[in-house]
Amino acid sequence: MKNAFTGWRYLWKSQDIRRKLIITLILLVIFRVAANIPVPGINGTALKSLLQGASGSGSFFAFLDLLSGGTISNFSILAMGVYPYITAQIILQLLTPIFPALQRKMEEDPREGRKWQEKWTYYLAVPMAALSALGQINLFNSYSIQGGQGQIVPFGFTSALWLPSLTLLLTMVGGTMFAIWLGELISEYGIRGQGLSLIIFAGIVARMPAGFAGLLADKQHGWILVISMVIVMVAVIYAIVYVQQGRRYVPVMYPGRRVGSRMSMPVKGTLPLMVNLAGMIPLIFASAILQFPSIIASYFVNSTNATVAKFASATQTTFNGSGWLYYLLYFLMVVSFTFFYTDVMFSQQNYGENLKKVGAQIPGVNRGAPTQKYLTKVQRRITLPGAFFLGIVAVLGYIINVILKAVGIGGSASSSSIFLVSAAGLLIVVGVVRDTFLNIDAELKLHGYDDARLVK
Repeated sequence: MKNAFTGWRYLWKSQDIRRKLIITLILLVIFRVAANIPVPGINGTALKSLLQGASGSGSFFAFLDLLSGGTISNFSILAMGVYPYITAQIILQLLTPIFPALQRKMEEDPREGRKWQEKWTYYLAVPMAALSALGQINLFNSYSIQGGQGQIVPFGFTSALWLPSLTLLLTMVGGTMFAIWLGELISEYGIRGQGLSLIIFAGIVARMPAGFAGLLADKQHGWILVISMVIVMVAVIYAIVYVQQGRRYVPVMYPGRRVGSRMSMPVKGTLPLMVNLAGMIPLIFASAILQFPSIIASYFVNSTNATVAKFASATQTTFNGSGWLYYLLYFLMVVSFTFFYTDVMFSQQNYGENLKKVGAQIPGVNRGAPTQKYLTKVQRRITLPGAFFLGIVAVLGYIINVILKAVGIGGSASSSSIFLVSAAGLLIVVGVVRDTFLNIDAELKLHGYDDARLVK
């Protein structure tokens, strides 16, 4: 039996790995410092009043604040984080199988295809950041005006406001691109390939102490809420790891090799198919789509037409993240998008042709297209429990909040702290920690720091 890998005790002895860890920590500190720089012209009193609101809007913005790493609470220049880049990345991935020319580019030369995709992701991230900034500013201002606090950030393209408004917009877009640049620096000079993930991870983890402090602020039920949340978080983390590690191993026969004049027997192998191939992408995309109705409605809440204004206000109330209808739609969208995104990603991997090229075959299934069809069927079946799991965890915060109120310990503190067990937050944290550990583990083994040995 093999011992677990114990090379971690050499973590600080490897000069190259030590340098990467220090660079990563320094860049994350720079990101957290920049996250506390507010945009110019912010109305702090109105913002604080909105975020502390007992209504659904307060919960909605508290959720955004968690995912943004606290940048929403002071309307930082990094208020949008790196999410416009991720959205641009998802859009290009979804467009690739739709347009045959893009599909051929990715299949003929995968390396050049990835370079092309990365380049256009950066290009698309800029307008996505600008649109996101416009929507975020207008959304905040509309809620704030409805609450009687006035505009959080003076914004408009009148003769008196166009220059401050343009400055604000450029500042927020520049903040997003700065965060993306820091993520790329981490991937290049720090922990390889983990830059953007660590940027998001650092923001979420930074908000957790404040969330626990909010729980303890409830003098009557503070400790009960803390203990309950810790238990729920541990259970959810275990479930996320269990599902993320879930695999369906499809048997595959690989052709034998010729050794001299003899031919070896075919080799039995397996093809692992992931239960949750989509990862956290369905949650990010579903939450982004569900924000659009509120953003669009925010442009009409002050309409002179009473019917239009009433409809816009009702739309904002429905999609402010507090009612059962919002979470029902969230659940359905997460489940649906998990299937859709998994199908897109799985078709791009094209296992049928790849297995055919190496002469491998699934027993009882013809090579090529029939193999791809069979594997797609299997992948869809195992995606079903994974999709429902993501959907349940996505609405877990709302379910727990309802339970807490039913037993008489709900309230403003529990409503805000419930985002500690936000599916997106925990899924990102668990996924990033797992990937980072595997990455560092591989780096240690690459540098020869591997103490694994047989024990009799």
